[in-house]
Amino acid sequence: MSITGLKRKQPKTFKVKVITMDAEMEFSCEIKWKGKDLFDQVCHALGLRETWFFGLQYSIKGMLTWLKMDKKVLDQEIPKEDPVCFRFLAKFYPEKVEEELLQEITQHLFFLQYGDYDPDLHKPGFLAQEELLPKRVLRQYQMTPDMWEERIAAWYAGHRGTARYEAEMNYLKIAQDLEMYGVNYFPIAQKKNHTDFLLGVDAKGIHVYSINNRFSPNKSFEWSSIRNISYSEKELTIKPIDKKAEVFKFFSSQPKVNKLIMQLFIGNHDLFMRRRRVDPIEIQQMKAQAREEKARKKMEHQRLAREKQLREDAERAKEELERRLFEVEDEARQANEALRRSEAAAELLAEKAQIAEDEAKLLAQNAAEAEQERQRLELAARKTKEEKRLMEHKMREAELIAMELVKESDLRAKETEHLKHDLQEARDAEEKVKQKLLDVNKLNHLPCPPSSMADIRDVSAEKGGVKLDLRDIDLKRLSLEIERERLDYLDKSRKFEDRLKDLKSEIHALKLEEKQAGLLSRWNELLGSLDRSSRKMYKV
Repeated sequence: MSITGLKRKQPKTFKVKVITMDAEMEFSCEIKWKGKDLFDQVCHALGLRETWFFGLQYSIKGMLTWLKMDKKVLDQEIPKEDPVCFRFLAKFYPEKVEEELLQEITQHLFFLQYGDYDPDLHKPGFLAQEELLPKRVLRQYQMTPDMWEERIAAWYAGHRGTARYEAEMNYLKIAQDLEMYGVNYFPIAQKKNHTDFLLGVDAKGIHVYSINNRFSPNKSFEWSSIRNISYSEKELTIKPIDKKAEVFKFFSSQPKVNKLIMQLFIGNHDLFMRRRRVDPIEIQQMKAQAREEKARKKMEHQRLAREKQLREDAERAKEELERRLFEVEDEARQANEALRRSEAAAELLAEKAQIAEDEAKLLAQNAAEAEQERQRLELAARKTKEEKRLMEHKMREAELIAMELVKESDLRAKETEHLKHDLQEARDAEEKVKQKLLDVNKLNHLPCPPSSMADIRDVSAEKGGVKLDLRDIDLKRLSLEIERERLDYLDKSRKFEDRLKDLKSEIHALKLEEKQAGLLSRWNELLGSLDRSSRKMYKV
């Protein structure tokens, strides 16, 4: 094998990444491709036909430049990276966007759209992180960020439902009237190594600005008034058509910047002259297609708007019907609840009525019972009064009996004393008789004639018999009287005790019945008096 066969084969392709304003794409490029070959691949991938407005931009050594269409990609001074990155951006700007931007994709690439207004999504504070306005604008008006957000949100909501292509075109119409629209700025000087002005290049011509003012140019050269533009290294020369006018010369920072400026001069001048010529057939067809497409989209948008309106109306009607259905269901539920409550209330009222009827019956029964109780109490009161009267009568009777017993006891005591006295007298008489008998016996021991003795014994016997008979008769009579009195006293005492027990029982029963009547103290006094009378009789 030859040495050349051992050499490593060089790759035939290289990778490129192209970044658009809303997407990224990767391509595998051939080594022999020129800048136009890569640019056409990108435009084909995007479906872009209005290619003359765009270019592929890249950064090299801190400077932004554009890929040249007529040179090979690898022969240009591009970044040494894999993949090589380019940005697909607008290089030239139209004078009248509505007339020149025919394709929707072209409009879209000129405009980064935000989307339609959604009140559920775009709530207060959704613009807080967005830098929508330059600081000079914020300083120009006396409005707070919240006020700006409220105003922008109101404008945003006012354009709700606008089609994307229409919104983008309206945006671009506003943008094209701004002072800085489509202007590429470059620092220049009228003397070398100084930066005195800013050179601005746009679709209408060349402008010279002060360093601190990019809005109002100090000098302008329209493309139609420029006769020739030339440059040599760092110097550029603009020659007006009017030969009497002053030739404008300036210097840029480096030759590469001069080349870039010349590219923009040539490109913008070609577009300027192209706009003023009759459009070629292809452009006329594109414009006709654009008009038809715009009309079709307009009709489609109107149809979609009507459908959307009908859908929104239907959704609102549906929501209204759902709301009404919910209200009807809620009313039905409330009616059912009210019916259940009324039924429950009716049942409760029926139950209460039954309870009231039962309570009425119970109250009537209680009233009857109360009436019976009243009658019973009245009867009991009358009975109590009668019993009280009877008890008082019995107490008076018991007191009378007690007094009679006391009197009887006193009488018996006196009789007993009298009987004791009689008994003592009888004993004294007996002692006297015994003494007399002893005297008689002593006389009997004395001597005497028998006849005398006999007479004496007869007399003595007769006298002694009389005396003895009298004594025995008095003692027996006295003993019988005492025994009879004793038995009579015992019989009366027993009867009194029985009567006293009956009275105590009756008083105790009355005391239990009449405890609340305030007669307890009276009964206790009566019982105490009866007890005292009883004890006194027992003592007697």
